[in-house]
Amino acid sequence: MDETKTGINQEIDLETEKIEPSASVRSRYTQIHLKSEGEKLVLILPKTGAGETSQDWTDILTGLKYYLRNSGQNCPARTPVHLQANDRLMDTRQLQAIATILDSAELPLHTIQTQRRQTAVAAATMGYNVEQMQSNATVFGDEQPLPSLLAEPLYLKTTLRSGVEIRHPGTVIVMGDVNPGGSIVADGDILVWGSLRGVAHAGFRGDRAALIMALRIDLTQLRIAELVARAPALNSDRIEPEIACISEGGIRIIGAYNFSRTYTFKDKVGWVEKR
Repeated sequence: MDETKTGINQEIDLETEKIEPSASVRSRYTQIHLKSEGEKLVLILPKTGAGETSQDWTDILTGLKYYLRNSGQNCPARTPVHLQANDRLMDTRQLQAIATILDSAELPLHTIQTQRRQTAVAAATMGYNVEQMQSNATVFGDEQPLPSLLAEPLYLKTTLRSGVEIRHPGTVIVMGDVNPGGSIVADGDILVWGSLRGVAHAGFRGDRAALIMALRIDLTQLRIAELVARAPALNSDRIEPEIACISEGGIRIIGAYNFSRTYTFKDKVGWVEKR
């Protein structure tokens, strides 16, 4: 995209002041869906078309603005919006443009659901909740067989602030801290190159071999597969990388040094010391 955020908003304002929107805007308007699901709204954008241009994106934004003007009266103010970006690649400027339009209707953008790792990284960097979906999920949520393999790891180079939740059908790697009130839910492992606080749930779909690793574990709550535990009181004198894993008796936290050489995983038991 070559336009600045200001330029995009100016184009939108000029379009929406017309008595009749252009044919391309009317086309985008009919492809935008904002549906109510419980206490949230789900915003579904048009699928990415072959050879989509910057003008196509401007038409989508303008179409969203028309949609909110014509159909947004039934949306209660301050209802959180979950954006289904699906396979659309979006950067921070595009997400901000969507958020600005929603803000004008008093609808806060809350969560980004995406199949693209680049979009997930952009959303997490901006402080939005992220749910990364498998590529076989459909726009309207039709049931599909779950893949046997995990998705590619999600790599985030940022600090997760309080209130931010990351969901990913694979391993999550964070280069930074996870602050209290932050949350990570991963089908695979969770690795944090920093302090891990708040809530972490590894092996979300039942993988008891999943691990939670961090330079410092000071969590409110630990979850691995179906097991739940609270982290013990932090020993301020002990500063070393740690691993949380399932072992005999539940979840335990151990030093990360030589973990792979010292421990092995056994079905129905968990991680045990090698004999």
